[in-house]
Amino acid sequence: MEAALKPKGSHLYLQVAEKIQRQILGELMKIGDKLPSVRAMSNEHNLSVSTILQAYYHLESKGLIESRPQSGYYVSFNPSRFPQKIEKSNPLQTAKTKDVETIIGEVYNDFAMPGVTKFSLSVPAPEILPLARLNKAMIQALRDLPSNGTSYEQLAGNELLRRQVARWGMQWGGKLSADDIVTTSGCMNAISYCLMAITKPGDTIAVESPVYFGTLRFAQSIGLKVIELPTDPDTGVDPDDVKKALQQHNIKACFFVTNFSNPLGYCMPDEQKEALVKLLSKHGVPLIEDDLYGDVYFGNKRPLSCKSFDEEGNVLWCSSISKTLAPGYRVGWVAPGKYLDKVKSLKLYHSITSATAQQAAIGSFLATGRYESHLRKLRQTLHSNCLQFTRAIGEYFPAGIKLTNPKGGFILWVELDKKIDTYHLYTEAMHHKISIAPGTIFTLQDRYQNCFRLSYGMQWTPEVDRALKKLGSVIKGMM
Repeated sequence: MEAALKPKGSHLYLQVAEKIQRQILGELMKIGDKLPSVRAMSNEHNLSVSTILQAYYHLESKGLIESRPQSGYYVSFNPSRFPQKIEKSNPLQTAKTKDVETIIGEVYNDFAMPGVTKFSLSVPAPEILPLARLNKAMIQALRDLPSNGTSYEQLAGNELLRRQVARWGMQWGGKLSADDIVTTSGCMNAISYCLMAITKPGDTIAVESPVYFGTLRFAQSIGLKVIELPTDPDTGVDPDDVKKALQQHNIKACFFVTNFSNPLGYCMPDEQKEALVKLLSKHGVPLIEDDLYGDVYFGNKRPLSCKSFDEEGNVLWCSSISKTLAPGYRVGWVAPGKYLDKVKSLKLYHSITSATAQQAAIGSFLATGRYESHLRKLRQTLHSNCLQFTRAIGEYFPAGIKLTNPKGGFILWVELDKKIDTYHLYTEAMHHKISIAPGTIFTLQDRYQNCFRLSYGMQWTPEVDRALKKLGSVIKGMM
């Protein structure tokens, strides 16, 4: 009976869980309400007891319900206790006064310290990655590759990997072939090639705000000027704001993280992406699209990319498996459109080629279907974590804070009282071996001092819960 009811590509327990989740988040069921018994739900939906139990276990793992011995399951999540929503940013284009390079260096150095809860680290923790399968893929790649992977790879990169990336792109409307793609050493390397290919020192680029600090620092290092645009925490940069910027400044390129951005976590609506692509194409301004987080969505399907609407090769689409599968492998890629030859030349001059074994291993991993299986589990884990973190922040942090509500990825952006400097919060939290990323590093302007980035890309444990509680007490102490 269950098999007959089961729609293609779905799980019955997830259907039941999502229905209850909507009721809880919509406050049709409130904290303390008792859920129907497992037996009653089984009879109501004509499903097995084990399926209903799976649904309840799934909701319990997200912190939405709790089990009480000899009593049943109860709602334990209260949406009304969500922190306030972050407002749209309004960059003032004022110069920064603080030594941000020093702050970035401190945060990165803390990554290696033992015993630190790394809320600052924007990569998935090893315990939620398929390490054993990755190891097998790497061993097999070394066996199969000519000279056991010690020879130079072709300039464009491993052909198997490029074919699989092109195939994978079909799910977001990509019309790519292996020849359209160049592999890189991670996504930041892809972005750097793109910036160098389409700009020269003294040019101006437009970015979202706040924006990943690595992109800002690289743009500065090659002599670019940066305009930071107003950014909505849910929908990203409005094409109307881009249009105004194009009228006011001689912008040579735009850079946006369109799906579940770092650090705001917004997802630009598909119609907004299409409008943006058309606008920039009309003005002859290339768009560098960082789609690093697009596969980590919490909804029913992957969002489209700006590249999905690119008819003229004006979008340089960059991505990687650094945020989903193997951060240390440094395997990324770019589909640079009409700038393909320029990007390949830059790769030749800067690195000659990419690491052979890692590319081959990831190409094999994608080809076998293991990646999609891993992503399904990763999405569930991260969505559960997001809800758990939101609940804990609402419970442990001071009243009045503001928080993003991402629909994918693994990053939260927290806004505190303006009297709190989050660099000072960072130094205080490190006394308790808790690391955060201060907001001031995500801009070139004198702003976001009272904000910080928090990663939930780890396994939820009592230790993580205690670390958030401690962080909340440190914030309260600073107030």
